[in-house]
Amino acid sequence: MSEAGDLERIAAKLYAAAPEQFIATRNARAKDAGDAALSAAIRALRKPSVAAWVVNLFAYERAARLGQALELAAELREAQEDLDAATLSQLGRQRRALTNQLATEAASLATAQGARVTDATLEAVRQTISAAFFDPHAAAAVASGRLVRDLEPTGSFDADSVVGGGRPEAPVEAKPGTDEVGARRQRRNAERALREAEKAHDSAERAARRADDEAKDASDRVDHLDERIAELEQELTRAREDATRARRDAEAAGHRRRQTAEELSTAEKAVDEARRTLHAL
Repeated sequence: MSEAGDLERIAAKLYAAAPEQFIATRNARAKDAGDAALSAAIRALRKPSVAAWVVNLFAYERAARLGQALELAAELREAQEDLDAATLSQLGRQRRALTNQLATEAASLATAQGARVTDATLEAVRQTISAAFFDPHAAAAVASGRLVRDLEPTGSFDADSVVGGGRPEAPVEAKPGTDEVGARRQRRNAERALREAEKAHDSAERAARRADDEAKDASDRVDHLDERIAELEQELTRAREDATRARRDAEAAGHRRRQTAEELSTAEKAVDEARRTLHAL
């Protein structure tokens, strides 16, 4: 492998390693290079910004995923000249969604390695990926995995100032196929199908939210009724206990009533007897 190839390979590994270890790892690698020119080139590598490191890590760990996204971006750049305003608007939303998705995936990789990715860093990662989608040279820089600093979608671009370890390979733009009209027609049909699918998805999401709300309301009603049933069962238990005590009280009162009736009858007989005795005197 050539010295330039060695430098690119070494730089790609260094720029994907943890930033806090960059200086020490770079100097150790330069010391072990075994070639004075290569050693000097390694030692000249600049430490990447945190956002640049997050993008480099993603490019190193998810090269195929990033490559597919950048190829798609190149095809869309070539095709958008012939698209109408509505399709371009839809295309912009798709590009932003893909940018956010890739940035989130890159941040997750960095977080998994113990790094803290702030909101500002995540936004810088988004801007860098967005720049790669709009500018083929920025795409080549991002794909190299050797960024020194993050990029801006509308900023000027100088590969020597943003990429360490030598200029990345020149970008290869998508070429129109032999059946350009047919390919673009297929793309428009696919975009139309995507819009319809997204509408159906949105409708399904709304229906799902309504179903969730209805299920929650029903669950709340069940909980309320269960609580009411428990209260009524407690009241029923107390009523049964009260009824049992009332029955015992009624039986006791009946017994006392019978006793007092007998005592009253005895007393009445005694009164009658006393009256007869008095009348006889």
